[in-house]
Amino acid sequence: MCLAIPVQVVEIIDADTAMADIGGVRKAINVALIADLTVGDYVILHVGYALNKIDPEEAAKTLALFAELGELDAAMRDNQ
Repeated sequence: MCLAIPVQVVEIIDADTAMADIGGVRKAINVALIADLTVGDYVILHVGYALNKIDPEEAAKTLALFAELGELDAAMRDNQ
């Protein structure tokens, strides 16, 4: 199973690398596939590579769904 997640770019390091915020954790990611990247942009991240930009509102919706899944998983574990 493959998973791509929205992350926010918090720093541009060089033409191929940026620092991203991933749920409060900062990680260097490869951004060589993205043109015109700026700090604050959201990108879809898959195995360390930014695949494309994503609208901030769409990123927020997706991240909210991931949070709900985490709450559901925790509730299911508590009820076992």
